[in-house]
Amino acid sequence: MVRSAVTLLAAGLALLWAGFAPPAWAQGDTEVDLALVIAVDISFSMDTDEQALQREGFAQAFRSQQVHDAIRGGMLGKIAVTYMEWAGSPDQKVIVPWTILDNPESLMAFADKIASTPLRRAQRTSISSAIDFSVKLLESSNMQSTRQVIDVSGDGPNNQGRGIVQARDEATAKGITINGLPIMLRKPGYLDIPELDVYYKDCVIGGQGAFTVPVRERDQFIEAIKTKILLEIANLMPEQPPLIKRIQNTPPTNCLAGEMQWRDRWNN
Repeated sequence: MVRSAVTLLAAGLALLWAGFAPPAWAQGDTEVDLALVIAVDISFSMDTDEQALQREGFAQAFRSQQVHDAIRGGMLGKIAVTYMEWAGSPDQKVIVPWTILDNPESLMAFADKIASTPLRRAQRTSISSAIDFSVKLLESSNMQSTRQVIDVSGDGPNNQGRGIVQARDEATAKGITINGLPIMLRKPGYLDIPELDVYYKDCVIGGQGAFTVPVRERDQFIEAIKTKILLEIANLMPEQPPLIKRIQNTPPTNCLAGEMQWRDRWNN
């Protein structure tokens, strides 16, 4: 009688535990072709029109049939994406948490969340902190992914937090690819640098197949974002312009340019 009661109790506890067992997502059993962190600059150098264009670009990308087809074309036919915004070293915020995208409904819902969140702006520019935060998001995602990518967009150099090269190198050493969307809609001015695309290429991006898609005109903004997302999902490289070699040696990019500008501002 006692043994029967113990057996029944054990069976009941097993059923109860099964009812409260964490889903496969929480257990880390979810496999995806790609885990993608979209890291978006919201510093004060980005005006509200640029921010709105940026949001619309990402929303349109995930509504695009081409992106839907690219996801279905993967080995597993699904990816995981999170959308976060960043500014200075203490300011990173997840806007849309990790979401599995594997059908039109999930993609449309993800796009709607991006588009419907109120815009905000914050001080300073810490690309290094954005990369560090993105690495933590990937490490805590509890997913198995063939590829891990951080998609960084911004309109200025790193000017706060630790060195950008150190953050990049530590991320890429973990097998993470960092791609860049340098935004160059205005002529370089106060606390800007010329050739931001070169800065991103030399100082920000890294890892297997890393690339940048520069934005130089407002009417290119949305299409550039769509192109970049499509390339990342399909694991493709953008077409490169013909190689032009300069006669003179190109000076190395100063990856501390933003920090030096900020220091000079307060020393003058």
